[in-house]
Amino acid sequence: MAKQKFQRRGPRGRVEEPYKVNDKITAREVRVVGENVEVDVYSLSAALNLAREQGLDLVEISPKAVPPVCKIIDYSKFKYEQKKKQKEIKSKAHKTVLKEIRFGPNTDDHDFHFKLKHAEKFLEEGAKVKAYVHFVGRTIVFKERGEILLLKFAQALEEYAKVEQLPKLEGKRMFLLLSPKPVKKK
Repeated sequence: MAKQKFQRRGPRGRVEEPYKVNDKITAREVRVVGENVEVDVYSLSAALNLAREQGLDLVEISPKAVPPVCKIIDYSKFKYEQKKKQKEIKSKAHKTVLKEIRFGPNTDDHDFHFKLKHAEKFLEEGAKVKAYVHFVGRTIVFKERGEILLLKFAQALEEYAKVEQLPKLEGKRMFLLLSPKPVKKK
């Protein structure tokens, strides 16, 4: 999971603006860019006058540059576009879903095939499948039976999935992790 940037909060818990706008800009000289503007270094007052003449805002885009780069734009429209871009990036991010399928060490064939069909559906949808055998009470004696069941499960799903983790006993559960195979495009 990617690190999230936390927004700075100003006095009274309000979220501060990520960019300096108009009178909040502190540099003496700024490089001005934008439409209908000659790209050049201006004094801050001259740059603010240019922005006001066009009925737009002076926004500090690159504060670390020497001199800082400012753009003459409509700030509210700029913020809207930025939010829209962030939303689009978020929607394209791939979210991994993990589905669990539970077996007992004495699962019969009908239940096995029923759960196998569910696993196929999950894998086709792109979800990972975590199959496990839960040993209750004295059934822990049948560890081999649980391992055989999980390996049989993995073998039955080999055209849909690849084994990410072989059967492994942790406490009273034996896990097997399967991830979907990439879909082959013809």
